[in-house]
Amino acid sequence: MEERTKRIIEACLQEISNNPVDIFDHIAQMDFVRIHGPEHHVLDGAALLTAFYNAGGKIDLKNSLNELMKRGLQMPGATCGMWGVCGAVSSMGAALSIIDGTSPLSADASWGKHMEFTSKALYSLSQVGGPRCCKRDAFLSYQNAIQYVNENYDVALQSKEIECCFSDKNEQCLKEKCPFIGRAFDDNWGLEDPTGKSDEEFKKIIKEIENKILQLRDELI
Repeated sequence: MEERTKRIIEACLQEISNNPVDIFDHIAQMDFVRIHGPEHHVLDGAALLTAFYNAGGKIDLKNSLNELMKRGLQMPGATCGMWGVCGAVSSMGAALSIIDGTSPLSADASWGKHMEFTSKALYSLSQVGGPRCCKRDAFLSYQNAIQYVNENYDVALQSKEIECCFSDKNEQCLKEKCPFIGRAFDDNWGLEDPTGKSDEEFKKIIKEIENKILQLRDELI
């Protein structure tokens, strides 16, 4: 395990993206990362730290990654099923703790805000259910982590629509029940929510939806 995590840290130091999902996707496809396993307790938080640094976050990346590795190696495997706490969420919580220098004795807002992040991330995982998937759980956690970082730090992590490329390697994959497995008519049109806006904005969105539907019809014919 320690050798796997060292290679993860080395790989993170070569990454230049400020999108933690891109970093995770790239490294997770390397031969030293299994489809499931406690190396994700290091990889998941390490990718977040790396993206944070690449986005301009003020941390010593190498020292931060080494600290994350030390903490991740202390987490036992199978915590999602045995302890009710997913290692992906814990790893990202550890990353936030390292960014803020939070400790058990911290009296600032970070102590509680990190708890708020992990509770929301765990809730997202709970809504999908088991069996465990280290890739799916990481993706769900990143969705929460990107939002948290962008709202609480003076950096802007990039995000993207996530589509899993690991399904064929996972014997317990939920397939069509997984939110990251492409389905025949899935499409993210990127439309803004017009709630609270003027009637003109509502009409504009309605027209965009109409155009998208017509475009989809033409593609399917």
